[in-house]
Amino acid sequence: MPAKFSLEQIREFWTQQAAEHGQAPSASWSDRMVIEMEVREILKRLSNGDHILDVGCANGYSTVQFASQLSAHIRGVDNIPEMIAQARKRLGDFHGQLGSSVEFAEGDVMALREPPAAYDKVVATRVIINLGAWARQQTALGECARVLKRGGMLLLSEATIQGWRRLNEFRKEWLLDEISIPPFNQYLDENLVIDSLSPDLELVELVNFASTYYVGTRVLKPLLSRALGGTIDVANPSMEWNRWFSQLPPWGDYGTQKLFVFRKR
Repeated sequence: MPAKFSLEQIREFWTQQAAEHGQAPSASWSDRMVIEMEVREILKRLSNGDHILDVGCANGYSTVQFASQLSAHIRGVDNIPEMIAQARKRLGDFHGQLGSSVEFAEGDVMALREPPAAYDKVVATRVIINLGAWARQQTALGECARVLKRGGMLLLSEATIQGWRRLNEFRKEWLLDEISIPPFNQYLDENLVIDSLSPDLELVELVNFASTYYVGTRVLKPLLSRALGGTIDVANPSMEWNRWFSQLPPWGDYGTQKLFVFRKR
């Protein structure tokens, strides 16, 4: 298992990603298909007229997709200045084309510069896993809860330890190596997240939206490649194989990436 990055190393990594990938979705994750699945799943729970805070918005790729499908008020924040610069550039390219009002600003999920109870929805995608330690993750979750209105929803799309373990158990049965957690990530324990938020938020559902996709691309695809002598690039997320599996309904509980849906009490 690779040595975990410090918080400063994590910031340096994402700064480099912003510089290298610009406005491409790969600035926040190489697997664009899961990003698209994530966007579709979150959009089901956003409504016209919502005031939405998109925490950890990166270069605004998903934020602008939300804005294009809604008439809402969306504020995207990220702790990496280079990401926000790319997000603002993206917004300029869409001037007059979005149904929602959108703004981007630098913001730290562990100390949000937002008033309490200001938002109908808070969206946090793959940001809590980038804080390196549970104490910081717990602080960030508390901040997300603080800025939600009563009855508002926290839509938390993050990688979980439980999903990661279950996927690797599946792989192990077929003599595939364990997939490691990236050194810049600390995956969430589902039970700790739910317990930590329980005083203020109730869990409405935990959506394993990517399970079928993970089985198709992290189990079946490498097995097929091995059977064909290793001629398939299993790490290529742009293959039609990946796109096809991203369109299938979710079955099972093998998805590392999950969507927590919480409602503020």
